[in-house]
Amino acid sequence: MRGSAVSRRGLLQAAGAGMMSMWVPQGIKGYTAAEMRALGQAGRLEVGISKWDLDTPALCVDLDALERNLRKMQDAVVRHGVASRPHAKTHKCPVIARLQLASGSIGICTAKVSEAEVMFQHGIDRILMTTSNVTPFKIRRAMTLRTWCPGFIQAVDTDQNARDLSDAARAAGVRADVVIDVDPGTHRTGISPGPPALKLAQLIDELPGLRLRGILCYDGGAQHVKGFAARRERSLARMRAGAETRDLMLRSGLSVEIFSGGGTGTYNIDHETPGLTDVQVGSYIFMDAQYLEIGGQSDDAVYRDFEPSLTILTTVLNAQHEGVATTDAGTKACTLNQPWPIVKGERGMSYRATSDEFGTIRYDNPSRLYAVGAKLELIISHCDPVVNLYDQMYAVRGDRVEAVWPIAARGKST
Repeated sequence: MRGSAVSRRGLLQAAGAGMMSMWVPQGIKGYTAAEMRALGQAGRLEVGISKWDLDTPALCVDLDALERNLRKMQDAVVRHGVASRPHAKTHKCPVIARLQLASGSIGICTAKVSEAEVMFQHGIDRILMTTSNVTPFKIRRAMTLRTWCPGFIQAVDTDQNARDLSDAARAAGVRADVVIDVDPGTHRTGISPGPPALKLAQLIDELPGLRLRGILCYDGGAQHVKGFAARRERSLARMRAGAETRDLMLRSGLSVEIFSGGGTGTYNIDHETPGLTDVQVGSYIFMDAQYLEIGGQSDDAVYRDFEPSLTILTTVLNAQHEGVATTDAGTKACTLNQPWPIVKGERGMSYRATSDEFGTIRYDNPSRLYAVGAKLELIISHCDPVVNLYDQMYAVRGDRVEAVWPIAARGKST
């Protein structure tokens, strides 16, 4: 990106090498998801087709907006003196992980060991798993991955888990890198900050199978606090616990080369936390209705820092009743997350996805009415679970499909 001579198209091709195929247009028609996959596997994808000819529901990513989001985030973290370590749970797509690394990110995060396995299988070798592995089966999987991937780091937040990880690492013939998950006060995961975390760090430092790399401290709730001032106050107050724990460890002579935390909602706040090394941003690449409503530093009503790049393409199935229209994108395409999806580019209408198979447009002095067979785009409600509903996303520039990206870690929830 900045400072690079690599072209946009060259970067996209390099990022998806082995996973994306380019093709010559052969004529415009409608393509089902299965047809697109089959063409891709045969190396005959028709790059030039219009996104409006895709069968629906279809998950589409606007490449121009995606690239602008990547550049803006990387410019921001460089300016603030921290790094980005994006969370792949958002996109579950190795192509996008490669784009993030190519734009300057120091690695990626995953939520589950299965996600980490998929990313490594697709050539991503700098992976921080932010959830602890506590069962014997998951611990063995993690150590198998560590055997092949020296850049794999995993979280730990209890003494017993640390001992279990150390024993498994020794059995696998490796020394496993770990970070301590410090609870900022959400009581979801993580050990209490201060002396409890220090005691765990000192234990890890003595265990033969582990190497302490630092800490992570993530307040997910802070990301969606409405209003920039309130979000900044909440985030900095909660992250103070991580900063104080880091200082305790440093004074005790322990390694804290990693102090990871923060996210999309606080990316321009997190650098104010002393010692923070990197931000675990995720949704910035796509954005969604949940983030749009939190407000930003320049606009307290709407979060405009990043552009909505991910949409669901849907088709109107029924338009014969006054004031409403029915589409083919219901909960199985959109999830039940709220706020509801937003009809892109329109006003005076709302969308609901309360039926399994069908969505509903409700008109209230609308900018237009949709006829049967018409297609429209929805700005998604919450990007992480929506992405997990699809096998692939269509990478679109303008109105033309430029690539089909497999969501290779879809369904990897173990």
